[in-house]
Amino acid sequence: MSGSELAQRVRETLDADREAFDARVESEVEDLKREVEKGTFDNSQAIVGLEYEFYAVDAGTDALKRVPRRLLEYIGFEKELGLHNAEMQTSPQPCSAYGLRATEREVQAKLEAAQDACEPDGMILVSDGMWTVPPVGETASSYLADSIEEDGVVLATNMSDAVRYHAMANTGFKSNMSLDARHVHLDARTVMPESLITSIQPHYQMSQAADLPERFRYALRVAGPLVALAVNSPFFPPDLYTTDDAERVLNECAMENRITVFESVLNPDEDPKVTFPEDVHDIEGVIDRIAADRTVVPTLQEDAGRFDDRFAHFRHKHGTFWRWVRPVLDGPSRPDANARIEFRPLPAQPTVRDSMAFLAVFAGLMEALPRREHPLRSLPWQDARDNFYAAVEDGLQADMTWVTMESAETADLDTLYTELFDAARDGLELRGLDDAEVDRYVRPLERRWEAGMTPARWKHREVRRRVTHGVPLGQAIWGMQAEYIDRQRGNLIEGCFTEWLD
Repeated sequence: MSGSELAQRVRETLDADREAFDARVESEVEDLKREVEKGTFDNSQAIVGLEYEFYAVDAGTDALKRVPRRLLEYIGFEKELGLHNAEMQTSPQPCSAYGLRATEREVQAKLEAAQDACEPDGMILVSDGMWTVPPVGETASSYLADSIEEDGVVLATNMSDAVRYHAMANTGFKSNMSLDARHVHLDARTVMPESLITSIQPHYQMSQAADLPERFRYALRVAGPLVALAVNSPFFPPDLYTTDDAERVLNECAMENRITVFESVLNPDEDPKVTFPEDVHDIEGVIDRIAADRTVVPTLQEDAGRFDDRFAHFRHKHGTFWRWVRPVLDGPSRPDANARIEFRPLPAQPTVRDSMAFLAVFAGLMEALPRREHPLRSLPWQDARDNFYAAVEDGLQADMTWVTMESAETADLDTLYTELFDAARDGLELRGLDDAEVDRYVRPLERRWEAGMTPARWKHREVRRRVTHGVPLGQAIWGMQAEYIDRQRGNLIEGCFTEWLD
């Protein structure tokens, strides 16, 4: 699509009648509530799924590389924000031993085929929380901030041609989309800085829609401990730093800057949208909260024949309901209509097995905690939020609060993680997994806790080692990144991060 064609489509999108859009949302909300009450979104069993984002690099230099659109279509991945991104979505599977195994096999099969298809182009896909090496001959600043203006419409040069992404920069939704983090700054006119980061997003679909608020409450209370295990983005591309003081960067960097990037770029000061969400008390409250959220780009929708096109404008609002834990009500057909939780704060992991471990552990927790009526549900929301941002900052060294099975509040992390892993095991056993299968999914994360080592802490150690030997910060970050990618080449599809620690 040419720049002028894209600009025209953006203008058409921005010309939508907001009042008409809001009126349709209001009507759809009532219809949606009626369908929920009738049991349309109930199902016979729990279901799991996974969204998995990657970025592409040059196989010889490790520098970021744009993925040709023809190749993206050929390998069956979806385009994401940046031209360097690729996203995989798995098929929904039962939350069972066979379902989890099928999900893992699907990811492995698609990823292997994609890597084989990328090879002739001298390119590989990387599973990571944030890229740090810009394309050859470019800086990260220029790659992320470059834009053109076409007939008054701002278009990011290196963004995919999805109209909704470009429209965000032309709505007045946010006065600027600059990136600000500790010792990092980037001025930008579009949402393109958000393409620094990549994630995995486990999905857990409960059988009864009415159970969503309770499971959502538990999901918020395990968010901090799970993020602390997952952290994988302590460093930015070197040219984004505002200081050359390596010691300050090493001593003060957050372990999970993916959270910082998303909140910095996409949150208007007066009305944050990328946030740790509050509890909801009933399913109607879930729907009302999404409906009340600010719409970034209101667009009148056409009926494409899906069941949930009856709620197309509500679904459109939901697309920018950017909460770190997000409730979902949708489905392409009436039999497929479902209520689920998208667990969105996790960065992409070093290996497929690590990603599957988070999917399985999250699903196990969502099964066991409500069934056992674990007292964790009584942890105050503010404490759950504090746990989350403490984990973003310090990973497994964070100060976090937990409520034990005996209803005692504790800050002892040994107790926290013992109970968390026990609950995950219990939940997976309730879904029919045997001891060996449970171990396969839980042990990778247990070993991180036992070793006190996360991907972010591994990266920090590698950069620290290089800096100690006199390597400048930028070269130390790139050296770490080369080592990360090199190790991943050998075990992305079948290995595990903890093998890096042996």
